[in-house]
Amino acid sequence: MGMTMTQKILAAHAGLDSVKAGDLIEANLDLVLGNDVTTPVAINELDKFKKKTVFDNTKIALVMDHFTPNKDIKSAEHVKQVREFSKANGIVNYFDVGQMGIEHALLPEKGLIVAGNACIGADSHTCTYGALGAFSTGVGSTDMAAGMITGKAWFKVPSAIKFELKGEKAPWISGKDLILHIIGMIGVDGARYKSMEFTGEGVASLTMDDRFTIANMAIEAGAKNGIFPVDELTEEYMKAHANAPYYATAKKYEADADAEYDEVIEIDLGSLRPTVAFPHLPENTKTVDEIDEIKIDQVVIGSCTNGRISDMRIAAGILEGKKVAPYIRCIIIPGTQEVYLQMLREGLAEIFINAGAIVSTPTCGPCLGGHMGILASGEKAVSTTNRNFVGRMGAIDSEIYLASPAVAAASAITGKISAPEEVLD
Repeated sequence: MGMTMTQKILAAHAGLDSVKAGDLIEANLDLVLGNDVTTPVAINELDKFKKKTVFDNTKIALVMDHFTPNKDIKSAEHVKQVREFSKANGIVNYFDVGQMGIEHALLPEKGLIVAGNACIGADSHTCTYGALGAFSTGVGSTDMAAGMITGKAWFKVPSAIKFELKGEKAPWISGKDLILHIIGMIGVDGARYKSMEFTGEGVASLTMDDRFTIANMAIEAGAKNGIFPVDELTEEYMKAHANAPYYATAKKYEADADAEYDEVIEIDLGSLRPTVAFPHLPENTKTVDEIDEIKIDQVVIGSCTNGRISDMRIAAGILEGKKVAPYIRCIIIPGTQEVYLQMLREGLAEIFINAGAIVSTPTCGPCLGGHMGILASGEKAVSTTNRNFVGRMGAIDSEIYLASPAVAAASAITGKISAPEEVLD
């Protein structure tokens, strides 16, 4: 029996000719990722290892993004610990104020992860890099510590669900709408410990940013990872962001024709409508056509899911010449410093400010209820982030509605959950 794309990558990194679902393997890693929340825990775990130095100071990326710039003394102490660890170990890819971005937007932009790589990160949305045809998955801080010391991680080889994409997206449909549609179909545990592998002629109509968004939220369906085939668009992206020593490790893997899948799900992209996930799970989805009037208090456009330049352009295209509704707070968070700069070059930041929104430095901030947009009791937010659990963005009785940048921007103008068409001239 043939192997899926994910199984081929894992087999190669384990030094095996083949693997099958359920096998336990030890794989060599191309990259180990941590942030300002998870890395301190991993550093504290290192005392349990006899070896005290990292396996390769070029294959560890530490990104200070969750509470950066530091929001309080505790977060400052956490970053100080990581900063001192990075200095002591000569970590090449340490990103702090001035260079940092939201980790899952930053690493592909910096060319640190490429097709065929195997990556672990002490953050559940590490699965983002499957958009590049890499195997990437989230782990706990203890596994991160082991990875930093040994350059290895153990895995149970996942089985897979194949998503056969057909047709082309309609206007205002994005990767966010597709992944919310899928999670609404299969549920938050519908792909538990499985690989979500996206194929079909419809993949060609998805931008790289669409693919990053979809792979990012594979974990919201319980998946081990999400992964896309490497096509011309992927190759163009990697060349545009090439970082020589990392780019040299790129390798294209393809699923075997006789690869075994637990399920094959066909999706017609042309049939999708803007989709919103209601509280308090990403699976509670409705299209904009099914929603009665829901008034909101805040809009957040950004995060590792939708903080890239295309997201900013979509939101600005809707907000240009219009105003955020009275009493609505609209917060724009570019994913990286480069995205921020591009916003300035293109005049997008001016559009946002003129509309009555604010523009933040790159940060995870409100996504995890950290800072830069906490919700008060009873408040409702439309957010382009990836989770809407109870209390995720603030008060335990606040509500988060997950949506695309287009829906979020339109909702900021009307003060209620709205389709883009409702505000366009």
